[in-house]
Amino acid sequence: MKNLIQTAIQASIDAGKAILEVYNSGNFEVELKSDNSPLTLADRKAHNVIVSYLNKTGIQILSEEGRGIPYEERKNWNRFWLVDPLDGTKEFVKRNGEFTVNIALIENGKPIMGVIYVPVTDVLYVGSSAGGAYRVEKVSNFDAKVEILQAAQKLPIDRKDKSYKVVASRSHMSKETEEYVEKLRQEYENVEIVSKGSSLKLCLVAEGNADIYPRFGPTSEWDTAAGHAVVLASGGKVVLAENETKELIYNKENILNPYFIAKR
Repeated sequence: MKNLIQTAIQASIDAGKAILEVYNSGNFEVELKSDNSPLTLADRKAHNVIVSYLNKTGIQILSEEGRGIPYEERKNWNRFWLVDPLDGTKEFVKRNGEFTVNIALIENGKPIMGVIYVPVTDVLYVGSSAGGAYRVEKVSNFDAKVEILQAAQKLPIDRKDKSYKVVASRSHMSKETEEYVEKLRQEYENVEIVSKGSSLKLCLVAEGNADIYPRFGPTSEWDTAAGHAVVLASGGKVVLAENETKELIYNKENILNPYFIAKR
């Protein structure tokens, strides 16, 4: 697992560099995919970088920007990489910096390891079922041979304020989410809303800087897998919104996620 984590970390950092080259050029075209979601040159470049690393592990890869792999082919995968090369393309296009590189390792439908890299802030999140969850700042300052996790902050962190923090999407605030927040206001005295883009919402829960992230909107498995792994490793959980007991699972026939709740 240690070698796989190191490979995923280096893949995410180098993918982030490729993304920033496009981002900082200020000259990128945006295409629309079949579901009307945006696609940029940065998505494709990041995908190619990540695949070049992960192919060396001999483990199957399912990536948002890769070829569509039929369920009949992947249903028997016991272990595979689940990748979103650029999560938060809308945030990338808006140039607000809230986009990430997501790499997860799935085993028997569960995320057992996840790496999330935030290129603009140079922050890395890592979580595994065996080693816990961590946050590392200024990752690019480290030599690739150095143990990055030696400088990591273990998650969750201690939070001083006593408000009940609800993290919500900056781009996808639904009516169901608003209704759920209203229920929380009836249960907790001081409810505060925090808005973030991409998988940073799950990172906030893993950090302990948010208590709950209700998602009543469309997501795909590659959007959530890495963040899910980090949340689990930090002691949190990601459960189905319909009953809040069953854990979100992966490698379903339909790659779309049901509504879910991530919480401490």
